[in-house]
Amino acid sequence: MIGCLRQLTLNALILSVLAFAWIVPETASAQVHTFTKEQMEIFTASNPYGRFPDGRPMIPDAVIDSVRNLQIQTIEALEALAMHKYNNSQFEGGWKTLIPGEKIVGRAFTVQFMPPRPDLQEGIQSMAKKNNTTAVSKSASIDMLQENDLAVIDLYGKVEGGLPYVGDKLAYYIWKTTGTGFIVDGGIYFLETMQQDGVQAFYRGGSPLTNTGFAIVTGVNIPVRLGDAVILPGDLVIGDEDGIVAVPPHLVSSVIKTTIMNRRRDVWIKKAFDLGRYKSSEIYGRMQEPLRTQFSNYRETGDPKYLPK
Repeated sequence: MIGCLRQLTLNALILSVLAFAWIVPETASAQVHTFTKEQMEIFTASNPYGRFPDGRPMIPDAVIDSVRNLQIQTIEALEALAMHKYNNSQFEGGWKTLIPGEKIVGRAFTVQFMPPRPDLQEGIQSMAKKNNTTAVSKSASIDMLQENDLAVIDLYGKVEGGLPYVGDKLAYYIWKTTGTGFIVDGGIYFLETMQQDGVQAFYRGGSPLTNTGFAIVTGVNIPVRLGDAVILPGDLVIGDEDGIVAVPPHLVSSVIKTTIMNRRRDVWIKKAFDLGRYKSSEIYGRMQEPLRTQFSNYRETGDPKYLPK
């Protein structure tokens, strides 16, 4: 029931974008829907950083590098997000990875695909002709990627049927262009070659390239849903062995700070256990003075003088 409500909410959001695109045709692109710059700014109004020309939030490279250097885990990020009432709608597990144990971190560049349907394709072509452009293809969307972008691909979970997102060569291009990799809710092919090249990807399964499979780009840099995870363009996306999590730009600094403090918490607790003088309930339950003050001070400052002795 909750999953259905989430999908209905996302569908309503997308329909509002569609409606705006048809009302203001001069700003429409040659795919079914995308955000105008104004819409992007409305839906990401809390973004504290700069923006790309299309309005997508641009989390600074230095901030992304901080997240990488800290090796923040998805579960750690979720702990911080829960404090701001962002819960499991930011997380999706059950992925396969090309390089097990290697994290993936970047700012979301979202692309939505749909199965082909004649009238939908005709509509996309008509919009392209009306706006004197061409329909956005998979390759065109890949060419839009920049350094530290993370391609987040809604391929509607399709693996079987010959609908892989990319093979080894386009995967290599994505990796070399962005320095990150990609996440695709669908299939890919030439997995072994990608692994040998050092490309990291989160995906649903391997699928051979056939002449029967086909999908069309219906959205670029719009909200997408990968399983239970709702991802907006410009989100900071972290992937690891647990799954993927999307962090809104305005909460990235909170995730970093909370992770550092929670890691100090864990160090303090394990140090107390190492001493062998405390019951688990004395440390993991309702802590008494002076331990409580020592714990709070260490969590805030990281000063070793507050560690249990």
